[in-house]
Amino acid sequence: MRNNYLLGLAIALSSCNSSGPKTEIVTEPQTPVTVTTVKRENLEEYAELNATSSFMEKSVVKAGISGYIQSQPIQKGKYVQAGQVLFTLITKEARAIGNTINKLDPSFKFSGITTVRASKSGFISVLSHQKGDFVPEGEQLAVISNNASFVFLMDVPYELSSNIRSQSAVQLTLPDGEILKGSISSALPSVDSLSQTQRVIIKVNPSHSIPENLIAKAKIVKNAHSQAASLPRESVLANETQDKFWVMKLLNDTIAVKILVKKGMETIDRIEIIEPTFKPDDRIIVTGNYGLADTAKVKIVKN
Repeated sequence: MRNNYLLGLAIALSSCNSSGPKTEIVTEPQTPVTVTTVKRENLEEYAELNATSSFMEKSVVKAGISGYIQSQPIQKGKYVQAGQVLFTLITKEARAIGNTINKLDPSFKFSGITTVRASKSGFISVLSHQKGDFVPEGEQLAVISNNASFVFLMDVPYELSSNIRSQSAVQLTLPDGEILKGSISSALPSVDSLSQTQRVIIKVNPSHSIPENLIAKAKIVKNAHSQAASLPRESVLANETQDKFWVMKLLNDTIAVKILVKKGMETIDRIEIIEPTFKPDDRIIVTGNYGLADTAKVKIVKN
């Protein structure tokens, strides 16, 4: 009986222990993040404007006499050299009786033919008449776009005029991605009354011919700061109204806190931090910072 009693007591105690509550250890979640440090560098802020290719000088080729165009060894769009023959004209009289007079008296050598030559090198942009046409004296035959006068014209908002005066070099990007280096030559002494823009002339020296009326993108430096403290754009967060900005700074390897900042200049991938002044070894979260609380548990992962 005594042994049975002890056995039953042991079973009862065992069953009580197995049915009791178990203690669980809850670990606070850690957000995986990547970090960076403040970088000191020269920052430049650009304005992007359109610039249109143009020939500033165009030579009008005119007929020196009244007559018929006997020959025309040129085509629209072709390049011609200064002094090259563009047209041959023959007078009505020479066309009618010239050959007859020469047959009667070969020593007379009457031709009534005159040549029209290019005064400058360039491209034939306008071709007004064709072979066989009759043209009066002084009639426009063609227009040559002077190759040496090729420039880009850029309409600059007047509020950026001081930026234009402070720089001479400008970078042009053509629609096919080609980049040209240009220099600001001058600005016209007038402003468009409606758009309040001032036309600026940009000289270029391309290695190949560029068509007229091609629109390129010009980068104008608006602001420049030397040795500015900057962070990657992704590391700077903002509220919905875009009037407060902050970063998440690491206190140690696992704790990050919210630090309000004052922004300065912005580029495509960097933002200048004016306040506060961060130390070179301060670690700032780049990825994983969105939605974090003012104080958060984090876990640093490798980039």
